[in-house]
Amino acid sequence: MDSVSQIVLGAAVSEAVIGKYVGRKALLWGAVAGTLPDLDVLVPFDDPVKNFTYHRSFSHSLFLLTLITPALTWLITKIHPSTGQYRNRWGCAVWLTLITHTVLDCFTVYGTQIFWPFSEYPVTWSTVFIIDPMYTIWLIIGVLFALIMSRNYDTGHRLNGIGLVLSSIYLLFTVGGKVYIESVVESTLERKQISHTKIMTTPAPFNTLLWRIVIVCEGGYYEGFYSLLDKSDKVQFTRYPSHPGLAAEIQDSWTVQRLQWFTKGVYRVLEKEGEIIMTDLRMGQEPFYTFSFIVGRRKSGKITSFPTGRAPTERGGTDQIRWVWERIWSETAR
Repeated sequence: MDSVSQIVLGAAVSEAVIGKYVGRKALLWGAVAGTLPDLDVLVPFDDPVKNFTYHRSFSHSLFLLTLITPALTWLITKIHPSTGQYRNRWGCAVWLTLITHTVLDCFTVYGTQIFWPFSEYPVTWSTVFIIDPMYTIWLIIGVLFALIMSRNYDTGHRLNGIGLVLSSIYLLFTVGGKVYIESVVESTLERKQISHTKIMTTPAPFNTLLWRIVIVCEGGYYEGFYSLLDKSDKVQFTRYPSHPGLAAEIQDSWTVQRLQWFTKGVYRVLEKEGEIIMTDLRMGQEPFYTFSFIVGRRKSGKITSFPTGRAPTERGGTDQIRWVWERIWSETAR
């Protein structure tokens, strides 16, 4: 999830655990701990695919975060010795703040390597977009009440807890939405007799009412959208080309294998001006995608691996966001 969501989630969790005992210090350290796992983006790699795929790995490991909890707890009580009597409660607040950061990332389409180093498998449930105002707003309101209201009363503390509960209920709603969407997709594929190798469902940007569906099949993929408010019981798909055979010629390349693994098979391969480009189909929508990489080049009729580079990409602007909003309410939005 985005940094703002992780910061306010950390502050809210810490406030709920220890804010009643140490005051606004809980908000501060919760925000700090909620940010820590994402600092892995500061680790430089010499390859764009490594930068792309190594994020949310070691720094999001449940085991590593558990191991660093005592050190962070010691640091907090060292800085605030007057709160030393609450060392165990501080430890619980720090651990829960770190762990909830990792768990929240699992709700996104990219997921998190929570079992690193024992497994690099990115755990993902793909029920929320990476920025979802309807999730974050409840946390922000609760944290603001805890921050500005008098500590002589428990009102701010309680309102923070309510915000935390409402945001959690929203996450449960997104899980229910995904279950329903996947049932509609399965029914559509069966009726249209579309053969496929992969199915991906994920919310469209900034909401969980409209969902984007990608169906990977031989020689291409389908993209469709379905709103929880749609009256029809089927998804309308549009087919697009892909040529995975181009990547097969350089299958020994670490870059190709890494992207195939990281995308979980939801990728596109095209050739453009002699360059072989692999695109992660999970983030974006036609024709705009965020992550595309040059993995090879054709020379003298033969495709060879090539030092990886980011391929130029276009991003949709306000028109795309406007279309998402219109599509939520109307099946005929164009």
